[in-house]
Amino acid sequence: MKLHVAIPILAIVALAGCSTASGGKGSGGGLSGWSGGSKQQANNSIIAALGNGLVGNATLEPAERKRALQAEYQALEYSPAGKVVEWKNSASSRSGEVVAAQPYQVGSQNCRQYTHTIRIDGTPQSNRGTACRNEDGSWTPLT
Repeated sequence: MKLHVAIPILAIVALAGCSTASGGKGSGGGLSGWSGGSKQQANNSIIAALGNGLVGNATLEPAERKRALQAEYQALEYSPAGKVVEWKNSASSRSGEVVAAQPYQVGSQNCRQYTHTIRIDGTPQSNRGTACRNEDGSWTPLT
């Protein structure tokens, strides 16, 4: 009878281990924020790892590009699947939103598909891509 109780408990423990991978500093072994944790500002080196992200060659001012990349990082690192992360330049008509899908593992890396829609003068431009998380907490888009 004890064996019947132990097997479901072991299955739950094993599945819990599959939901996250080793995270960066202060993550407690998982990716902090994926379940509503803190919303820390990403530093410039972590944002820089995104390169142009899904922003690509969109005509954006440097401050807008920075906001757009910060929104990508926020969606990838902290947001639950399907949650919209918005950014906006209040001085212009440029804005955008990033939505990340459910994280999944490729080997030991966590990866996520995501969509970034940028609106310039009301015209939406959407790009889709995938990024994988590095051990230092940065995300690298796949090409």
